[in-house]
Amino acid sequence: MAETFYDILGVPKNASLKEIKSAYRKLALKWHPDKNNSPEAVAKFKTINNAYEVLADAKKKEQYDQLGHDAYSKYGGRAGGAPGGGQGPFGGQQSGPFTWTYTSGGQQGSNPFDGVDFGGFSDPFDIFEQFFGGAGFGRQQQRRQAYQITISFDEAVKGIEKKVNLDGKTRSIKIPAGVDNGTQIRFADFDLMVSVQADRTFQRQGQDVYVKTEVPLTTAILGGTIEVPTLDNKKIKVKIKPGTGPGTMMRLQGKGIPYPQTSRKGDLYIVFEIKMPKNINKRQKELLEEFEREG
Repeated sequence: MAETFYDILGVPKNASLKEIKSAYRKLALKWHPDKNNSPEAVAKFKTINNAYEVLADAKKKEQYDQLGHDAYSKYGGRAGGAPGGGQGPFGGQQSGPFTWTYTSGGQQGSNPFDGVDFGGFSDPFDIFEQFFGGAGFGRQQQRRQAYQITISFDEAVKGIEKKVNLDGKTRSIKIPAGVDNGTQIRFADFDLMVSVQADRTFQRQGQDVYVKTEVPLTTAILGGTIEVPTLDNKKIKVKIKPGTGPGTMMRLQGKGIPYPQTSRKGDLYIVFEIKMPKNINKRQKELLEEFEREG
């Protein structure tokens, strides 16, 4: 069975337009040939754009859903060929989100950046120039002031608005929930790099987070319930299966870090560590020895 456009973008069939745009942006950044030197990058990038062109267009998407992938590719559209649209900023024909402009006077068309708060940006392309080196955007590269702002792990997860003093000027900077360490933000007259402090409890990998949790030896053997911390500063109860070993992981879907400007979240992974008793009494020792003999 052929890979569907939903499979290509990694979204479910009922994904919202916002989720489709977000998935496209992430994949386009990963596979753009200027930044990815692998042999399959060009073909992969083209496939991603083809999928986005259809799924981001309500009429094409409806036709695609009705016909199915194979029939649509053959009769319903240009799924196998180059997408239509104007000259994209990466060169060639493209209709993905990077072809759009955003001005203070409003948007044209179905802007995939619609509803995004850029925290003082005059142009969302300023963000992506950081990834693509400014090539293809028709702008002169000038020497710019660069600053760094440090935020806590919790602020990165939830988002924060900060007032900072830059060269004697107070600026209010809104940082969306979900930014990662090293995120670069380009304003009209300066660049800002976000530095996120490490957290003592949670370890971050992209939008997923990992937390180590101790499980008493008896609970690991017999099963039971323990409490684990979450990103909203609350604890939830999870069930431990009998025979749980050290390093066993439990996945809590959608309990991770938000993807910026979307409703999606990563996952929370609980990594179980077995808490061994430091001291045991005579009776406990006898029971363990009996357990060993019968095991």
